[in-house]
This record gives sequence, structure tokens and C-alpha cells, in this order.
Amino acid sequence: MSRNNEWGQPIGPELSGFTPPPAPPRVAFGGPRVELVPLDAQVHSGALWRALGPVHPSHWTYLPYGPFENESAFRGFLERSAQSADPLFFSIVDRAAAAPLGLASYLRVQREHGVVEVGHLSYAPALAHSPAATEAMHLMMQRAFSLGYRRYEWKCDALHARSRAAAVRLGFRFEGIFRQAIVYKGRSRDTAWYSVIDRDWPAIERVQRAWLAPENFDAEGRQRTRLSELTQALAERGPAGA
Repeated sequence: MSRNNEWGQPIGPELSGFTPPPAPPRVAFGGPRVELVPLDAQVHSGALWRALGPVHPSHWTYLPYGPFENESAFRGFLERSAQSADPLFFSIVDRAAAAPLGLASYLRVQREHGVVEVGHLSYAPALAHSPAATEAMHLMMQRAFSLGYRRYEWKCDALHARSRAAAVRLGFRFEGIFRQAIVYKGRSRDTAWYSVIDRDWPAIERVQRAWLAPENFDAEGRQRTRLSELTQALAERGPAGA
């Protein structure tokens, strides 16, 4: 609902009750398929190298680091990352494999605005395109909104088609392209912006939960309904509260 100030100028909704949320805590959290554990280079580096070391160099094209020449270089990256508060890195531990198979982080945390971004996503082949990977993203979104964040962002190289498709599949809304936003690896990057906001989250959470439910998978583990079908139906309904 629009409103005006005393000079007749249109202004945004009042947030008199807004309290900046806490920073995402460096604690483990999880679900039936995965646990997100604060990155510990000493504990996780060996397993993460076995999971991510053999991947094709193209895996690292759209990340600001990698590929890594050897395990020592990779461990150095993990040691530096584990010391960071923003980005705050987590190992994605697959419960079935009993090992970390990927990385994810919260970053660009703006507590005063209630905004947080997800990024630095890196999945081993055994994790990519699996229900466990989707559950990891669901859990990170759930944690952010439960802490009181109003806006959850996904940004990527505008040329990274897989990342853009993943954002839409999860229920993020495309907001536009920031041209020449970043220089990385000696090249210019246009950045695609996506977001989920707090008023969108309850409906997105419901469809993500429905997709992750055991009854959505047959005896061979094949999905009965695609998550993209569920989130597309939400998008076609328009913004929550509109």
C-alpha cells in the first residue's frame, strides 16, 4: 500500500518494529540428507579434496578462485576461507556418504538492512543435481529467514546459465543485470541478481518442503514432481501480497 510523507512525496512502508537480525552463527545445522558444518580445514580438507580435486577445471570458471594445482594449494584456500566471518563458509556433509561433498557460504551480510547473500557454492559430482544439494539450499534459506533477514540474495555471472537456472528452480526472482559489476580472473563480469524476500518465503518454503518429502520420490529415487514446476506455478501467481 502506497503512502506519502508530509510533503506529499511517496515513501516506502514503515518498518517501526524492525530489529537488525544477528549475524549467521558459526554453528552446524542440518536435515535428513545433509548437515551444514562450519568449515574446518584441518578436519575437512582431505575429504573435500577427494570430492572436488578431481573435478574438471571448468567447475571453477565462474568462481573467483581455482582450479587448484594440488591438495596443498586447495588446503591453503580452505584455511583462509575457514578464518573468514564474511563469507562464512560451511562444508556440506552428505549424511549417506558420511563425508563433506561441497561448500556453501553466507556473504555480504548487511544486518542493518536485513540482507544476506548465499554464494561460493561448490558441489562434487556426487552432490550436484541431487536432493541433498537442494536440501542444503533449503536449509540455508530457512536459517536466514528464521534469524529475521528480510532479503536473501543470489548473484552470479550473467553468463553462468546453470547458476541462473538453479536460482529460478529454487524460487528466486530475477531482478536484473548489473553491467560490468565485477572484474575477476582478468575478465569483466555482468552480474545477474536474484532474490527471495520474507513475504515470498512461506510459499517457497512450502513447495521446497513438498518437493523434498520422501513421498515425492519413487522406489528408485526418481522425483515424481519437479521443483521447477512448483516454483514456476508460484511465480505465475505473482508477488506475495500483490
